[in-house]
Amino acid sequence: MNGMGRPLIIMGLVLVAAGLVLSFAPRIPWLGRLPGDIAIKREHFSFYFPLATSILISAVISLILWLIRK
Repeated sequence: MNGMGRPLIIMGLVLVAAGLVLSFAPRIPWLGRLPGDIAIKREHFSFYFPLATSILISAVISLILWLIRK
């Protein structure tokens, strides 16, 4: 049980960060409307895929995880 403390603290910090992101995401006006996001609107059909937003979020998460491992 000695080695369980650090992973639990890291998981707690990740959960807090995810909560903050979900709380403040609607206040970021450009999130979800980047130039690479795909939006198709037809008469009875709409499709939205945030491709550029997903890539940006993935890069930020990868950078944060890389910094934690260093």
